[in-house]
Amino acid sequence: APIRIRKEFRVRGWKTIVAFQTRNPMHRAHEYITKCALEMCDGLFIHPLVGELKADDVAQPVRMECYRALIENYYPKERVMWAGLPMGMRYAGPREAVHHAIVRRNFGCTHFIIGRDAAGVGGYYKPHAAWELFDKIGDLGITPLFFYDAFYCKKCGSMTTEKTCPHDERLTLSGTQVRQMLKNGELLPPEITRPEVSAILKEAYS
Repeated sequence: APIRIRKEFRVRGWKTIVAFQTRNPMHRAHEYITKCALEMCDGLFIHPLVGELKADDVAQPVRMECYRALIENYYPKERVMWAGLPMGMRYAGPREAVHHAIVRRNFGCTHFIIGRDAAGVGGYYKPHAAWELFDKIGDLGITPLFFYDAFYCKKCGSMTTEKTCPHDERLTLSGTQVRQMLKNGELLPPEITRPEVSAILKEAYS
C-alpha cells in the first residue's frame, strides 16, 4: 500500500526516489537506465505491474524471481526497493504514461523514468509522444526522466544510448529471437541479459 511504501522511504532516509515501471523481466538496457537514474537519486523503486497483461507476457512468478535475482546480484540492496503494483496495462500510450507517473507520485516517488514509446504498443504512438505530453502538462508533482533506448555497443564495449554513442555496432535481439533461444534451451547473451536472469527465463520456457 502507498502508506507503507512511503513510510519505508522515510525509514531509509530517502529524500529523492526514482520509480521504474515495468511489465517485463529487466534486461541490461533497463538496468542501465535505472542505474543512471539512481546516480542522481537517493533510492530506486522498481514497481512492476502484476495485474492483467498481454497473453504472451512472461508469467508473474517468473518475473518476480527475475527481479529478485537482478537486485540481489547487481544493485546496492540498501538503495533499491521493489514491490508489485496490482494494476493491468491498457497500452494507452502517453496518457497511460502520465497515469503511471501520478500513481508513483502517490507512492511517494519524486522522479519517474519515461522511456521511448512509454505504454505504447506495436508502434501505434509516436516514439516520443509521451515526452511531449509531459512537457505540455507541466508540473505533476513528480519529475519525469526521459531516456532513449539503451543498447550494448560492441565498439564501446558497454551499455549506452544513441545520445552518447556514435557507433552503429549494436548487439540486439528481437522478442521473437529471444523467445526462440529460450525455447531451444539457450542462454541469452550476457550483453543482453544477466546470466542469473537468463537462467530463470530458460528454465521457465523449457
